[in-house]
Amino acid sequence: MNLPNRLTVFRILLIPIVILVYLFPYSQFNINMPVYYVVNMPISSVNLIVLLIFAVASFTDFLDGYIARKNHLITTFGKFADPIADKLLVNTLFILFAYRNLIPVVAVIIMISRDTIVDGCRMIASSSGKVVAAGYLGKLKTVLQMVSIVLILLNNIPFEYYRLPISNVMVWFSTFVSFASGISYFNQMKEYIFESK
Repeated sequence: MNLPNRLTVFRILLIPIVILVYLFPYSQFNINMPVYYVVNMPISSVNLIVLLIFAVASFTDFLDGYIARKNHLITTFGKFADPIADKLLVNTLFILFAYRNLIPVVAVIIMISRDTIVDGCRMIASSSGKVVAAGYLGKLKTVLQMVSIVLILLNNIPFEYYRLPISNVMVWFSTFVSFASGISYFNQMKEYIFESK
């Protein structure tokens, strides 16, 4: 297994660690996780640890792609696992946020449904020899989701100080772009989806 693929696997292995850190019942084990204050707004150290893990995972996402392209180490496993690792990480965090009632469940359902449908469409198109590259809306969706995650983990700081619900706005904006990009992908691949053999 080459280095880019190892980085992808490492990113996948970080996901259960994120879940454990975020949901661990610290109080039941008398573990006091400190809370820090930024402009009088509280941020739990748990959120900061999860943010650090997310930052490391995001960096490995950039790094494995860069190394694979630069050194011509692109593999079938990498093409398969890399996008799955990204979606698993992002969707896991959104599910955790919904579980804690930080974001609407409906938004998470729409985004996960979109990913599932697009992946299914890609598989159908791939079986017909068609490779559909990530479009502008798909890339924008990823950026918006990552910004949303960072803002939620930071308790919407600094915007919370001014009572601006930017993290919620970003989640809904991500949802809208996710839905729009899903329609765009579907339109690109519908000839393969509905073709008869």
